[in-house]
Amino acid sequence: MDRMSTPAGRLARRGFGDPHHAVTVIEPWIERCEDEALIRRLVDEILASADPDLAMSGFARLDAHPDIFRSVIDDPDRVRRVARVLGASVALNQHVCVRPEALGVLHDWPEPRGAEALRADLLRAVGADPDAPAPVAEAGTSDRLRLAYREALLRIAARDLTAPDPFEAVEDISRELADLADAVVEAALALARAEVPGQERVRLAVLAMGKCGARELNYVSDVDVVYVAEPALDGAGEPLVSSGEAITVATKLAASIARTCSAHTAAGTIWQVDANLRPEGKAGPLVRSLASMGTYYEKWAKNWEFQALLKARPMAGDRELGQEFVDLVAPRVWAVADDDRFVGETQAMRKRVIAHIPAKEADLEIKLGAGGLRDTEFSVQLLQLVHGRADERLRLRGTFAALDALVAAGYVGRADGRGLGESYRFQRVVEHRIQLFQLRRTHLMPTDELSLRRIARSMGLADATALTSAWRASTRRVLRLHQRIFYSPLLEAVARVPSGAVRLTSEAAETRLRALGFNDTRAALRHIEALSTGMSRPAEIQRQLLPAMLGWFADGPNPDHGLLAFRQVSEALGSSSWYLRALRDEGAMAENLARVLSSSRFAVDLLLRAPQTAQLLVRTDGLVRTRAEILGEMAAIARRHDDPRAAVEAIRGVRRQELLRIAMADLLGRMDVVAVGDGLTDVMCATMDAALDVARREVPGAPDLAIIALGRWGGNELSYSSDADAMVVVADADGDAVALGTKVISRLRELLRQPGADPAVELDLDLRPEGKNGPVVRTLASYRAYYEKWSSTWEAQALVRAGHGAGDAALSRELLGVIDAVRHPEGGISARQVNEIRRLKARMENERLPRGLDPRRHVKLGPGGLSDVEWCVQLLQLEYSHEAPALRTPRTLAALEAEVGGGFLSQSDAAALREAWVMATRIRNATMLLRGRASDAIPTDARERSAVAELLGYARGEASLLIDDWSRRARFSREVMDRVFWGLG
Repeated sequence: MDRMSTPAGRLARRGFGDPHHAVTVIEPWIERCEDEALIRRLVDEILASADPDLAMSGFARLDAHPDIFRSVIDDPDRVRRVARVLGASVALNQHVCVRPEALGVLHDWPEPRGAEALRADLLRAVGADPDAPAPVAEAGTSDRLRLAYREALLRIAARDLTAPDPFEAVEDISRELADLADAVVEAALALARAEVPGQERVRLAVLAMGKCGARELNYVSDVDVVYVAEPALDGAGEPLVSSGEAITVATKLAASIARTCSAHTAAGTIWQVDANLRPEGKAGPLVRSLASMGTYYEKWAKNWEFQALLKARPMAGDRELGQEFVDLVAPRVWAVADDDRFVGETQAMRKRVIAHIPAKEADLEIKLGAGGLRDTEFSVQLLQLVHGRADERLRLRGTFAALDALVAAGYVGRADGRGLGESYRFQRVVEHRIQLFQLRRTHLMPTDELSLRRIARSMGLADATALTSAWRASTRRVLRLHQRIFYSPLLEAVARVPSGAVRLTSEAAETRLRALGFNDTRAALRHIEALSTGMSRPAEIQRQLLPAMLGWFADGPNPDHGLLAFRQVSEALGSSSWYLRALRDEGAMAENLARVLSSSRFAVDLLLRAPQTAQLLVRTDGLVRTRAEILGEMAAIARRHDDPRAAVEAIRGVRRQELLRIAMADLLGRMDVVAVGDGLTDVMCATMDAALDVARREVPGAPDLAIIALGRWGGNELSYSSDADAMVVVADADGDAVALGTKVISRLRELLRQPGADPAVELDLDLRPEGKNGPVVRTLASYRAYYEKWSSTWEAQALVRAGHGAGDAALSRELLGVIDAVRHPEGGISARQVNEIRRLKARMENERLPRGLDPRRHVKLGPGGLSDVEWCVQLLQLEYSHEAPALRTPRTLAALEAEVGGGFLSQSDAAALREAWVMATRIRNATMLLRGRASDAIPTDARERSAVAELLGYARGEASLLIDDWSRRARFSREVMDRVFWGLG
């Protein structure tokens, strides 16, 4: 007969791995049982278990006890419970086959047993009175404790394995396993009392630590404990023995507890009791007095020991003494984060744990591996210990409850909390299923297909592949969230704030603000109150953010303005779900925002026009975009508007965002002065290109135009306050191309200057041929004729920095080719032209320098300033660029390098000019960023000068060093200017 039609074949298809054995078991059942439906139901339940073959083997052996076997299969609920247990745990399978009477605990639905009920059950099992103040067991009853423990474990496992949602049930299961551990230790202590003389004269408290202390225990785990002992007192309150004698007796009791729990007998074993978390670990005494504990934790304990004490609770023995110990250490537990080393040490400890995992186990570790249980637990504990100093809602022992509290209070986002919680529950269930199989302590995911399939089925998953995939997904999610939470700059910053200052409502808040550097402390308190008052979630999150934010504001040049701006941005974005979540969760965003707000009115003004752009600070490595990216967005947004004014307003909105990007990158140290010039130039070019296209819409038949960038724009050296110097060319053509081009440019300038929410743009055409008296637009032929016949020496110098700005790039190249003959003249400029340039420079120094200002403070026109450097460089370009093509660059610093390479300038002279140019440009940019308005002079106001110095990287109080450094650089630069430009030796 075909195997597929045999009973074995049918059973194989339904899920049995050894169908022939199943047939040999089932057929006798059918023959003996008058109700075949019972056997079918039994087989269905066996097939629904995690491992049908294992469950079948258990029922086959249980069949040797007909009465028990029949009582099980007669009850549909009971047979389901038994089948689930027999198919998921070989250890419990063997236990019930040896002691089938143990199945009596599964007769009814295994309701949870409370802690007191479990304690009473196990004490009665060893013949002790649960109601006695210090129960004493009957001697020699330790095996009865082991059997009672197994029956309790059997009942818990049955409830776990039949739970509709094992991930929802895991917290309750873990709690009862911890309560069972408490009961075991209490009963083991009762057994110890029966064998240790003098025990009645001693008070011994057993403290649960770790997962047991948290009431989140596994099926098989070392139970971490700490022992505290004191002499018992007589009726007069006097100690019955000395402290030393009490410790001696208590040590014997503690050792007996450990032996009872770890011993292996015919009745089985329980688990190891681990006292290594006690003071000094294995090297320290097993039991200490309360006073000894106090001394140790006050003087010698390390930070990680206080983290461990977070979960300490009385579990057995003298509960009052245990609570005294908890009360003794609690203040130190919740102050440990005041130690500046705490966060770093905790992070380093977690890294060491991962590093010490054997390589062959690293990818299988459920508990200690990256993205495993320990990552969730450490993340939660670190948040608790940092924020729990001031927020007592977080002072909880368990990970489940603490994570819920962190989410409820806003310390962890709802989505992140949900993701972390779901992953943690999943991994705990996996851990439970692995340990339950053989009742052995392990945290490694098995690799064989049969074990993976059994675990998957016990969790309601389809197969081994589904289990592995879900587990890997959980570790990836945990690892991502752990790295964001555990290594958060915000968390480190809050940890650095003393406990007394974390509560922003304390009476010392004003003093604290003054110490941080706030000048108007009353206004600061008003801002803090406005941000953090109330019970709303945003107010909760603000209360968490503000201690760190205040410190970051204080690190900036203007803390008062930073806090005010933070309030303005927060109020503008109050209804935006991403804003506070990003500040709390997204890496360094909060610190970056604080730096920007406390450093720059320019950036704040741009930010407040569109507060949502604060999200740019989430990823600062990509703040600045390319010219093509900017132009693409501007062109796309302009096409959405038929009205030219609206189109250019939208373009200016993109420009404002790009200016903000550059300002933020500059303030955060992501761009040097050259990159800032390049970035601002790219923004200007894109703005002109996009706006020119809009202006052309309004002029039918508009010719192709090219805008030639001049000055700092042409040299890619724009500052935040620079206008766009330029001239405009149209292609040679008959007709009214010039008139139409003039209309386009006039409309372009009008649109760029129009009033609006975003900064206006000035297209300055004063450097065109004939200046203000010349035509706004010329043809290529007109430019050629003008430069051949009429151009002045100053125009040749101005053209040195000419480059393509916007419009038709090919047309720009043609005009720049015409210009080359003027700015790079064959044979260089004449001596007469050199003298003409010198006279013009002298007149500028006399006429343009503001009256009443110390010239040494003017970084543009003062001695050794930008003007000196640029005129010196440009003179050499005009003289020698005909013979050294490398000098034909509009960029000042590039020209300097070329002049050194060509031998026209010494290395030391070039260095002096470069340092002065860079520092002057940085001072101008920093002043604009700080004040929001342009200035070419070092501020005379002491506060502003100090703030500019800080933006330039000087420490607070080092503004005088800024003056000294600038004076020295300017002096060296002027010495070069005197020799090279003025020819004075």
